Amino acid sequence: MDKVVGKKMPKAYDNGEFIHSPSARIMRIMAEYMYPEQHFKKSGIESTIIFFGSARNRTEEMYREQLSALEENLAIAQGEEKQAIQKQHDRLIRQREFTDYYNEARELARLVTEWSLTLPKEKQFAVCSGGGPGIMEAANRGAYDAGGPSIGLNISLPFEQFPNPYITDELNFEFHYFFMRKFWFAYLAKALVIFPGGFGTIDELMELLTLVQTRKVTKPMPILIYGEKFWKKVINFEYLADAGMISEEDLNLFVFVNTPQEAFQILKEQLAKIHHLEGL
Repeated sequence: MDKVVGKKMPKAYDNGEFIHSPSARIMRIMAEYMYPEQHFKKSGIESTIIFFGSARNRTEEMYREQLSALEENLAIAQGEEKQAIQKQHDRLIRQREFTDYYNEARELARLVTEWSLTLPKEKQFAVCSGGGPGIMEAANRGAYDAGGPSIGLNISLPFEQFPNPYITDELNFEFHYFFMRKFWFAYLAKALVIFPGGFGTIDELMELLTLVQTRKVTKPMPILIYGEKFWKKVINFEYLADAGMISEEDLNLFVFVNTPQEAFQILKEQLAKIHHLEGL
């Protein structure tokens, strides 16, 4: 018997198998450009202050809980297990100083957001982070404390990266492609604050410094490196200049800061000057 009608197939853009195939990669890349753009326009977000920093940074409460658990296990462990736990315990003790950075990032984000909310809507700056835990959560939390917008540019990873609860719902994004996520970090950024972190934080810092150094980013953009003691152990910028690997002038692309109040004062003064906010 002849068929009366043929089988109706889904449109290409509704075909999940096709959309997630290698052939549709360009469509997925474009979606990660256009979807955030739509939401930023809808929310009136034109300028951001980016907070970079470690996802592994603990709050004081988390630190005490982890330390207490290790000490309990240490008391009952024996032999090689005890040695392994002792090593973890000693390392955690050395990391105590880094718990302060969570509260300091939160405080700085709160100060920046409170100041921003006194400006006309089109002149305001929204705090933006990578959307995960640690320093990212602290930044979003500070903006949330102040009642301002809080942006999270999350990335799908097989470990550790989940959206923190302080991101504004309509400004909570999940990226697959690192380069599209980095684009949205740089595109709206009017200033950067880089807290202590690992590979990811160093990558983000170096990429933005390179873009500014090579004038691929031409807009004036204050870059604040938070935690001078930490960063001078991790990266010897002065030696790079002495060795001729960067110019002496490149050392002026950033400034070290060590307290939320110091960082806020520099951000406020430089952003006010760059964006003609004096008197507002």
